[in-house]
Amino acid sequence: MRNPYDVLGVEKGAGQADIKKAYRTLAKELHPDVNPGDKIVEQRFKEVTAAYQLLNDANQRQKFDRGEINADGSPKRNFGFGSRSGGHTGGGGFGGFEADADDLFSDLFGRRRGGRTRTASMRGKDVSYTVKIPFEESVLGVRRRIKLYDGKTIDVDIPPGTENGQTLRLKQQGMPGMGGGEAGDAFVEVQVEPHKFYERDGLDIFVDIPVTLGEAVLGAKITVPTIHGPVSVSVPAGANTGTSLRLKGKGVNTRKGGAGDQYIRLKIMLPDKPDPDLIEFVEKWSKDFDGDVRRRSGLID
Repeated sequence: MRNPYDVLGVEKGAGQADIKKAYRTLAKELHPDVNPGDKIVEQRFKEVTAAYQLLNDANQRQKFDRGEINADGSPKRNFGFGSRSGGHTGGGGFGGFEADADDLFSDLFGRRRGGRTRTASMRGKDVSYTVKIPFEESVLGVRRRIKLYDGKTIDVDIPPGTENGQTLRLKQQGMPGMGGGEAGDAFVEVQVEPHKFYERDGLDIFVDIPVTLGEAVLGAKITVPTIHGPVSVSVPAGANTGTSLRLKGKGVNTRKGGAGDQYIRLKIMLPDKPDPDLIEFVEKWSKDFDGDVRRRSGLID
C-alpha cells in the first residue's frame, strides 16, 4: 500500500481538518455509486478510505510517523508478545472504520437513522455523444442508432431541419442515479457534413446551376436537382450569370411542417473547346456592342 499521505494528497504535517477535507473531496469523486462498474475507480476508493482510516486515528498515525507500522497498519517489527496496542485490525479494509470516519461517510452519502444509513438521493451524471450525418439527412430527418456508454444501443430520431452543432437531449439515458435518484440525461451533438453543391442559410438552400450560352440567350426548360428530387425550371431568355430563380418549398423541412425555399443561381458556361463559328459570330457582334459592362454596372466611374 502507498504512503497514506500521498494517497490523500496532503503533507505529512497536515492537520486533521485538512486530512478530512482531502478525504471528503476524493470520496465524493471516487464513490462506487457515482462510478458504477468501474473497477479501477473502486480500487482507488478503497485505497483512499484505508489511508483516511489510518491517518484519522491519532494513535495509528503516530505509530506510522514513527515508522512502527506499515501503511496498511501491520507492524514493521515485533515489540513483544500479545496483541498490538490500539486494537487496529489492519489490512486496509472497511471493518475497522472508527466512529468519526463512519460519521463522515454517512455525512457524505446519507444520514443514519436508528443505526442504519439511509443513502442520499443523487441524480446520475449526464453523458455526451457525437453523431455525423450527411447534409441531405439533416434536411429531411433520419433515425440513427447510437451505442451508449454501457454497451447498449438506442435509436435516435434526428428531426428534419437539424442544424450543424445542434444538440438533442435523451432524457434519463445517462449514468444511473444513486439512492433512488433519477438517471442523468444523454446529449447527442449532431455534426452535419458539408455538401458538394448545396449551401444552407437558415431554412433556405442555395445551389449554383450551370447553363449554356444558348440557354441563357434564348431561354430554356432545364431540370435541376433539389433535396426533394429533380424539378423542371424555366430559364428566362437573356439570363445572366448570377440570375437567381426561387423554388418555393424546396428548402429545409422543419419538425413543425414548414419548409424553406431553394434558390438557383445561374452560371453561364462556355464550351470546353473553342468553337470557330461561335468565335466568328462574337467577333462580328462585338464590333457593334457597347462592351463596357463594368462601367455600366457601376464598378468603374
